[in-house]
Amino acid sequence: MKQRAPWSAAVVLGLALASGCGSAAAPGPSGGSGDALVVWDWKSGDADAAAYLDKAKADFATRHPDVDVEFVAQPFDQYYTLLGAAIQAGRGPDVMLFNGGGQLRDRVDALVPLDEYVDQDRQRLSGWEAFTRDGKTYASPVTLQGHPLYYNKALYEQAGLDPEAPADTWDDFVGDCGAIAGRTGATCFGVGNKEGIGIQFFLSAMGSAVLTPAEYDDWIAGKRNWSSPDVKRIFELWEQVGDAGLNNDGINSTAMFNDAFALFQSGKAAHVIGLMSDIGHWKDFAEFLDRDDVGVMAAPVVNPAATPSLPYDGGIGYAVAKWTRDPEVAADLVRSLTSSEALKAFHADAGAIASDTTIDVSAGGPAVTAITAAIRTGKPALHVALSSRTLDLMGRLSQQLVSGSATVDEAVAQLAVSDAAG
Repeated sequence: MKQRAPWSAAVVLGLALASGCGSAAAPGPSGGSGDALVVWDWKSGDADAAAYLDKAKADFATRHPDVDVEFVAQPFDQYYTLLGAAIQAGRGPDVMLFNGGGQLRDRVDALVPLDEYVDQDRQRLSGWEAFTRDGKTYASPVTLQGHPLYYNKALYEQAGLDPEAPADTWDDFVGDCGAIAGRTGATCFGVGNKEGIGIQFFLSAMGSAVLTPAEYDDWIAGKRNWSSPDVKRIFELWEQVGDAGLNNDGINSTAMFNDAFALFQSGKAAHVIGLMSDIGHWKDFAEFLDRDDVGVMAAPVVNPAATPSLPYDGGIGYAVAKWTRDPEVAADLVRSLTSSEALKAFHADAGAIASDTTIDVSAGGPAVTAITAAIRTGKPALHVALSSRTLDLMGRLSQQLVSGSATVDEAVAQLAVSDAAG
């Protein structure tokens, strides 16, 4: 993702290990009145997050005028390494940003359960499940994040296809991709798997078009059968899409952020599995394509017994470190970071699909309208249910499937072992 921290990673890592970053005024944990709360994230350096943070800080200041708040933006590609070092040292930021799913769940021993502090926000905010483990909530959702299948309506028109009626079966979809390639030169998919992220997007976007509803629900519930023909079919499809030339060249050397998205935005790829919130999404794409040409389609059905749905969860959320001096004050900052006025600004400026479902998104255009309509029948994303260790392994194996150095049977067998290990 975007890199923006003015501090070098080495300096931040040294601070985490040597002196702690829990207070701007003194070493050690912080959080008490008159002290500073330090927040680590990868968003606060973005210009389009400025109004969001201003609103959140103003809200917090009304209740805690004597508590300073310092945001430290870290480079995303090193974020969890730096955070891991701080956790190992037992000293670091008071409040920290997490992606929903395994990245948070693998680190809950270092976090404060927030249930007693955020009860008032339960009905207003959605996406809580991605930030829970063993029945306890460890972060408050800021955004909802999902993986829509975007398509370029202008390319469909150029290929003689109906841009308002994209294919709803896999065979028809592949046929349409052939027509688009033949008449426009665009590839079917824009994909980036340099970091092993492409497979995560593919698994979650295409999974509901392959798995039966019962298999899908079992997967989310932790009852994953890696030897199931339908589970194997997803990974076979990943392999076959590449072999059939439906992807851009060199996906294992193409970064998802933002090279794969650039292929879609520039009209070199007709489809991309993107995000629905704040980066690689409808608002970004509309800066390069006509807003009305950014389409959102359901995953084309591979298995007739499947029911495609939008995969989404809580996207990003703020958590409180165990070492903070005053968890209640730190949790109050989290509440300000998820306040309605702050989230309205985040949606308006960054295009975030906020966790606050009361926010009006009607001005966002047809793509965001389609996304928000699909939320009603959406389901949690398949990859978010996996541990960070299994996701890392899946990324490496997905690259090997592309290069031909691993088979699908070998890949799913290794993933089954990793998943069973927890």
